[in-house]
Amino acid sequence: MGMTDLLAFQNRRQFLQHTACGLGGIALSALTRSSMSADRSSPLTPRASHFKPRAKNVIFIFMSGAPSQYDLFLPKPAMHRLHRQPVPESFLHDLDDALIKGSAQVFASPRTFSKHGECGMDFSDYVPHLAKCADELCMVRSMHTDVSNHHPAQLMMNCGVPLFGHPSMGSWVTYGLGSEADDLPGYVVLLSNSGEGVDGGSSLWNNGFLPSEYRGVNFRSTGDPILHLTSPPGVNAHTQRLRLDAIRTLNELRFQDTGNSEIESRIAAYELAYRMQSAAPDLVNLSDETARTRSMYGLDDDKTQSFGANCLLARRMVERGVRFVQLYHSTWDDHSNLNTKLKTNCDMTDLPAAGLIQDLKQRGLLDETLVIWGGEFGRTPMNEVRRGNAFGKEGRDHHPFAFTMLLAGGGIKGGQVVGDTDELGYHPTKDPIHVHDLQATILHCLGMDHEQLTFRHQGRDFRLTDVGGNVVAKLLA
Repeated sequence: MGMTDLLAFQNRRQFLQHTACGLGGIALSALTRSSMSADRSSPLTPRASHFKPRAKNVIFIFMSGAPSQYDLFLPKPAMHRLHRQPVPESFLHDLDDALIKGSAQVFASPRTFSKHGECGMDFSDYVPHLAKCADELCMVRSMHTDVSNHHPAQLMMNCGVPLFGHPSMGSWVTYGLGSEADDLPGYVVLLSNSGEGVDGGSSLWNNGFLPSEYRGVNFRSTGDPILHLTSPPGVNAHTQRLRLDAIRTLNELRFQDTGNSEIESRIAAYELAYRMQSAAPDLVNLSDETARTRSMYGLDDDKTQSFGANCLLARRMVERGVRFVQLYHSTWDDHSNLNTKLKTNCDMTDLPAAGLIQDLKQRGLLDETLVIWGGEFGRTPMNEVRRGNAFGKEGRDHHPFAFTMLLAGGGIKGGQVVGDTDELGYHPTKDPIHVHDLQATILHCLGMDHEQLTFRHQGRDFRLTDVGGNVVAKLLA
């Protein structure tokens, strides 16, 4: 490189470094431009949907580990006729299921089923409280997904693809619509105190390649809602405000120099944290709830207290405008001793989940709040054979081909069962609904077209539903 070329190179470099926000910032702005062209000067400012929404908020009760549909929602008389017999060859022939062995035997559920509500929906004796909500619920029996391992399947349900680094559903929703909560995050995650971690962990509520203000924020139901949110001793509100103003000034100077959009996210995060210092403690202070409400959520029973508190917090959050609340309860991964383990989880969650639906309805919030209950896949109609289960200790393996989920409120038609399966519940025979179809329908209820809610990243317009998904009209009111 000659001297003339070197000087030209240095001049170009100085130009890029010192011109306004830099051409790099201009290029970044172009790359991250969304198909929803709303003003994003305040990242969580409420924004118009693509069309009139049926729901304003979402509460997703995610049952990590996959509950057994056969023992909760799906009576199959044929399984009792075939109980402990080899699975018919018609089901095993050319079966693309790496988890099923040829020695597998049909395992009929020992549970007792009965019909509930005016709609006559089937529930087992393990979920008597959800059964009382039958006429509010839409039971989908024909869900299916692409993978049968927990973490990738949880990513598929929450993020639309079984890969790390993609935004979660709550991130997409708050990115598209913002939030009506001034003093709380738009997307909140609550973990049940079940003693079991979630397989996918924080990758399930990550913002991926979206700006970081759309990441799910973990709240705790007791103590400080968020660790380190409380100011240290000796720091009053005035001192804290002065400190944040100084940090904001420094961040704004840095943004002017670099044009890095993450600096804007950092400024917004500091300001939200400051407002949350007063709003969050009030949120988790449940002392103003009536004794009847506490009983409805099971707050005075050790078995239901943890999950019940999270369900009640979810209601209080949507009242305050939080757009997307996700409750995680682990684990329903019952490869053995299914009958006992399933009852333990149902005893912890059935009453609070039903209480949430009933409470939302009596407060006039269910019509504008979409409630979803379900896991990443289902369980097999066969007894788990890999672990040598003894009689009475049977379990079920992973099953991605057909499973059950529940929906209520927010534009969903309650009191109906959608989809059906074969006599063993192995494959959908009517109205198969893929995970992407469910996601497209959730966004539709919120007034968003899943094909238009996109974000340009690495030269491609990404979306929650990847390259699939159709709105399921049968689910809609």
